[in-house]
Amino acid sequence: MGVGDGAGADPRVTVVVITRDRRDELLRTLGRLAGLPERPRVIVVDNASGDGTAAAVRAAHPAVTLLEPGRNTGAVGRNLAVRQVTTPYVAFCDDDSWWAPGALRGAADRLDAYPELAGVVARIVVEPEGVEDPVVEELRSSPVPGPDRLPGPALGSFLAAATCLRVSAFRAAGGFHPRLWLGGEEELLATDLAVDGWWLAFAEQLTVHHAPSRVRDATGRRVDGLRNTLWYTWLRRPLPAALRRTWYLARSVPRDAASVRAFTRALAGLPWVLAERRPVPAGVEARLACLEEAQRASTARRYVG
Repeated sequence: MGVGDGAGADPRVTVVVITRDRRDELLRTLGRLAGLPERPRVIVVDNASGDGTAAAVRAAHPAVTLLEPGRNTGAVGRNLAVRQVTTPYVAFCDDDSWWAPGALRGAADRLDAYPELAGVVARIVVEPEGVEDPVVEELRSSPVPGPDRLPGPALGSFLAAATCLRVSAFRAAGGFHPRLWLGGEEELLATDLAVDGWWLAFAEQLTVHHAPSRVRDATGRRVDGLRNTLWYTWLRRPLPAALRRTWYLARSVPRDAASVRAFTRALAGLPWVLAERRPVPAGVEARLACLEEAQRASTARRYVG
C-alpha cells in the first residue's frame, strides 16, 4: 500500500487547522493544502487573531471553511471544527505545517484497511533543512506492544499536527479536554482512545512538513506542557505510577520560575482533577508503563525553554 496510490480528489479526509496571529504562515500552509491532489476540505479555526488573519483567509482562500469562536480556544478549537466534519477521517495541521502530496490518501487507506486503528501518525520533516524531526526516531522505535497486524509501530500518544484520526473515535472519546487548552494535550486523548479499545500507529511512508514558526512563546508553552503532563498523570495513571512520574518531574525539570509556575498551576487544578480522576485499566496501564523510560530520554519532553 504505497503513498499516493490512486489519483484525483479523495473525499475521505478533512483537514483542520487551528491558528492565532500567524497570518502569513497560515496562508503559506493553506496554499500547500490547496495544491494537494486529494483536494481535501479545509476548516480553519481562528483563535481570536489580531493580525487580520480571518480577512486574509476569506480573501485568499474563499473555499476554506473559517470558524471564528471569538476567543482563544487553544486545542479545543479542533473540537469545534470536528463538529463540522462530514468525512470519516480528520487530519490535523498546524499553521506552520502541511501534509505532503499523497499522505492524506495514504492515511485514509490505512484507516480503511485497519478498523482497529483510531489514527495514524506521519513522519515529520523539518523545513527548510529537510531533515527528520528528532521525534520521528522515537515514533519509529516505540516500545508499546501492539498487534503484529498493525501497519506500523504501535504508539502510546500522537502529535496532532502529524496525525489523521477516525472521526467516530475522536467524538466518542470526547476530543481534546478543555482544561488542558494547549500543550501536550494529545496524551490524554490518546489514553482515552486506548481505554475505548483503539490503537494508534506510526506510518513511516506518510510525510508532514513542519517549518517551525518564530512567533511562539517557548516559556509559556513549557509551563502549559508541564502543567498538562501533571494533570494527565493524575487524571489517568494509577497511584503508584502517578507518584513515580510526579517525583521524577520534580527532580528533573529546570529549577526556575517557569517550573514553579507549572507546578503551582497544576496544584491549583487538583480539586477538578481528583473529581474527574479515572485510572486506566491494567491492560492500558501496561502500555503506558512501557513508555516511561522512553519519555525520560525524549528530547520532546525536556520541559526547557
